[in-house]
Amino acid sequence: MKPKMIFVSWTFLSAIFITAQAQAAVLTVKAPFEGQAPAAENVKTDADAKCKLMHPAGMASDQVIVNANGTLKNVFAYVKEGLSGQKFETPKTAVTFDQKGCQYHPKVFGIMVSQPLEILNSDDTLHNVHSLPKVNQGFNLGMPIKGMKLKKSFAKPEVMIKIKCEVHPWMGAYAGVLEHPFYGVTGEDGAAAIKDLPAGEYTIEAWHEKYGTQTQKVTVTDQDQEIVFQFKA
Repeated sequence: MKPKMIFVSWTFLSAIFITAQAQAAVLTVKAPFEGQAPAAENVKTDADAKCKLMHPAGMASDQVIVNANGTLKNVFAYVKEGLSGQKFETPKTAVTFDQKGCQYHPKVFGIMVSQPLEILNSDDTLHNVHSLPKVNQGFNLGMPIKGMKLKKSFAKPEVMIKIKCEVHPWMGAYAGVLEHPFYGVTGEDGAAAIKDLPAGEYTIEAWHEKYGTQTQKVTVTDQDQEIVFQFKA
């Protein structure tokens, strides 16, 4: 008995693909800041002559950055609840974490479990990357050479992991490690985009280094939408 041949038209497949895309929305998280923006602390770089040469007048602390439009930068927003049991492929592309101008870049970032983290030293001075996790295995790396690269990863979800430099105490960053790709960090416009989020009921959490965490429940449909987390001085 000959097997039956089944033919599926490209039009039919395209329709399925377009429908699947339409069911995933972009959730924009905005973080307006209420009250007087705190004066940025001036960080002295005298401890390292090369850092001082880059910033002869010192540099502003990056702990709290209020944007020109009155929003808060470096707020980590992510789906905290609502994805139970779902599995997501780990990206093979590395997240780049740089030491440049005697500061960490980015200050706050998201990464998936087991996704490679490429750590770079772009400065001609000794830097150190010391992670301080509670559930993951920590690392403490000296990076004395400009252009030096190292790779690490995190084996378990954890929000947030602090990273500090033992050489330059003003340097600090945070990593949000998740089992899914639905997260974002507010930038210079005070907004973070959580893309391709399937329709459903979710708890969204917004975290900031100084102002703590807030949560909201949201119903996501196939339409793009936005939610607001108001942070106060």
